[in-house]
Amino acid sequence: MSAWTDRILQEFPADLSRFWIASDPDDLLLDEPILHGLRERGFEVLPFDDSVAFRTEYEERYRAAWDCCAEGSAKALVLQLRGADLNMLPWDYVRMGRKVSLSLADLFPKLSYGAIQQIDSEHHEALFLAHIKHATQPLGEGATKDFILTHIFRISPYLLSRPEDFWREVLRLHYRGAGLPNLLAKHVAAILKETPLGELPIAELLSSKSYMVRTVQEAWGRFLSQYGIQNDRASHDRSTEGLRAVSVPFEHPDVRVIVDTMFLEGALQPVGVRGSPADLPGWIKLGLVEDPHALGNLVSEGVKRIAADLPSVDSSHRDWVELACRLGEVISRFNGLSLEIAEPIQQQVRALQLEADERLKDWLFQHFADLPSLPAAKGPVMVHHVPRYLAMRRSAGEERVALVVFDGLAMDQWIQIREHLTASAPNFSVEESGCFAWLPTLTSVSRQALFSGLKPREFPNSIETTSQEPSLWARFWQENGLSKSESIYQKGLKRTEQLAELEEAISRSTTKVAGIVVDMIDEIVHGATLGKQGIAGQVRAWCETGFVEKLFLLLAEHGYQIYLTADHGNVDAEGIGRLTQGVVSELRGERVRTYRSETLAASVPPETDAFRFDSPGLPPDFLPLYAGTRGAFVPKGDQIVAHGGISVEELVVPFIKINIKSTTS
Repeated sequence: MSAWTDRILQEFPADLSRFWIASDPDDLLLDEPILHGLRERGFEVLPFDDSVAFRTEYEERYRAAWDCCAEGSAKALVLQLRGADLNMLPWDYVRMGRKVSLSLADLFPKLSYGAIQQIDSEHHEALFLAHIKHATQPLGEGATKDFILTHIFRISPYLLSRPEDFWREVLRLHYRGAGLPNLLAKHVAAILKETPLGELPIAELLSSKSYMVRTVQEAWGRFLSQYGIQNDRASHDRSTEGLRAVSVPFEHPDVRVIVDTMFLEGALQPVGVRGSPADLPGWIKLGLVEDPHALGNLVSEGVKRIAADLPSVDSSHRDWVELACRLGEVISRFNGLSLEIAEPIQQQVRALQLEADERLKDWLFQHFADLPSLPAAKGPVMVHHVPRYLAMRRSAGEERVALVVFDGLAMDQWIQIREHLTASAPNFSVEESGCFAWLPTLTSVSRQALFSGLKPREFPNSIETTSQEPSLWARFWQENGLSKSESIYQKGLKRTEQLAELEEAISRSTTKVAGIVVDMIDEIVHGATLGKQGIAGQVRAWCETGFVEKLFLLLAEHGYQIYLTADHGNVDAEGIGRLTQGVVSELRGERVRTYRSETLAASVPPETDAFRFDSPGLPPDFLPLYAGTRGAFVPKGDQIVAHGGISVEELVVPFIKINIKSTTS
């Protein structure tokens, strides 16, 4: 256990109290290692977001058992208060609870509080050690920013004098998934403003991976033109319209090595060419596709890179989201190959998928319980965080917000849609991330959590249906200050002719928030007969109808900030045999069965290749049984595409902010 985790946990000695109140304005307790460490000691942390919801869970899961001298759901409960005012808590809590105060200001007394607030919690441990070792005196805001840049991000802006130095650091940061916070990016830009690098969009390149990738992709096309190579992609790519032309020193070894990896893993797209100069340097060819087999080789090499760097049981949720994005890029490329080229590398891709899924399963058994409580201020960790995150975005000035939920959209299918929009939509760009669906990854569980902002435990009566989604969506926004007429919900969208009805609803001046379900992907998946490679062809044909860009342009024209996500993904699966239990199973997914009692769940034949995982957050009488590996409860040997189970492709879904230029702007 780290020194940082030990420092936080020392505030919670075991057996002193069953009920604790932690004043925690910086959400220090809501960090994966801290939550995991507390859970190992028998503590559970419950954020005090809603007094009624907290009271219900506290009384039912903890206090009732404690009053009977039983342990309950945990030995001790920590009420996590995002603030210092205990007067907002019920009097009986204040009277009973043992109080603890935690804040970044107290733990980093020599650093500027305003600067360290901007740092993600994943950096707290390194910052804590650096603070102990190197902070010899109190530092002001500017000096604290320099301290963080040096000791956490390993950047000294005062030493970035050459283009290759700057681009090496930009690419290194984003490849590690750690772009700079805006505050630090602007600090670096201010330092470099009067240098030869000052003409670059420094802050944007350092803080936004999507902006960096678009810039480097555009620069690659212009770089190839120096060798007389025409960039086929550039002639179709409308996403770079208006993007500032920037020169990248691709020839420098420090830059080239990271750019190579970005091509292999799909962050950068190689350009199609018909022949190339005989004297073309070999390293440039990695960013070219001269024949169809070159793309197959690129997929094979990308699979090897990812397989060598899979997350482990000790990794963070961010590592798994990053893996899901990288895996999605490679699978999307693979599904676009012809059968002739795909067949020789099919087993290589499948082996990577299976290994990733097994590691994810091991990780979930230890860490899934921590995910629902993680903070959503910088982006949702789970789908039920999405409404709360959108409410925060509205408070930050995004007056009109649209949540577009592509039912059943896996990460690889999002990549396919993104590439279509890149080629067809004006000034299209994205801010890409991902979040976790709920387990089991069924629509009635995960999509209902997504629109309600609730854990499944909090909607037990409707967990087997989606009929309550409109009222749950409206209720969330009413609790966050909007009237019933200011939010809308519309589902079943998939074709262009349906957009007129949507426009009527979103164009009303009273509408501030729109919840929209696009269900074409789910419809394609449930009718699939040729696996995910066949689905890729159907998704391509659907995109060519123009529906997706017309939907986003329509929302942009009416002033909406657009966020896209999914309730779950989908995966290729193979039948392990049907469970012949009559009506014993209450909810029958192809990858999962759910039961309403331990007795019924125990009736599953022991030879069945399946396992139990009663994930926290579900109703106590909702017990899932998952098909093993990539199995499905369908006739043995049948090949299907399904969802409901535990795999990277089902569980980690896209969470995307869409930026697109409306025709009226």
